[in-house]
Amino acid sequence: MSSAHIEMTAALSGYLREVSLRDHPLLARLRAATASHPRAVMQITPEQGQFMQLLLRLTGARRTIEIGVFTGYSALITALALPADGQVVACDISDAWTSLGRPYWQEAGIAHKIDLRLAPALETLNTLTGPFDFAFIDADKVNYDAYYERCLQLVRPGGLILIDNTLWHGDVINPAKQDADTLAIRALNKKLQADPRIDLSLLPLGDGLTVCRICP
Repeated sequence: MSSAHIEMTAALSGYLREVSLRDHPLLARLRAATASHPRAVMQITPEQGQFMQLLLRLTGARRTIEIGVFTGYSALITALALPADGQVVACDISDAWTSLGRPYWQEAGIAHKIDLRLAPALETLNTLTGPFDFAFIDADKVNYDAYYERCLQLVRPGGLILIDNTLWHGDVINPAKQDADTLAIRALNKKLQADPRIDLSLLPLGDGLTVCRICP
């Protein structure tokens, strides 16, 4: 048995998408529209999105939370995977960024599933009542721990919390990186590894995607 792993080169990543990605045309168009945005690196990768859709469907999710909407790509991914009566409470602070994605929500016929809340996410989370089935955290890193703790209260036992950027461009293992965002992610990763309230897997998808299942 080998413990070796394959380095995900650009060529291999392209092959992965070629043989596995089932891309909705509107998702591809929204990615293209976001590509020229100065903060385009904030968008999740299409393989992350497809994996999220698989988890949403496996768990039968109906009520979900998204913390960090950006241009609306992951909200579109989520809403497409939800049943007709599903809903995603989408938390962001930028009307300008989220306005890029809203026409795509409308064109996809899923805008009614997305409850966009433009306010600091913790304020929005404190107005919500559970149970939710699923939460996706992809916002300001210094508040990741606070978002995680609030989602633990809102998501049902057996539900999932996904956290993006948990490998943080590799800076999590660079001792020279001591900025607030990097320190926050390192601290949360250590906390999650030892947290008995969840089952855990940190996957090398995109910039690192952590999947937490809330223990019954």
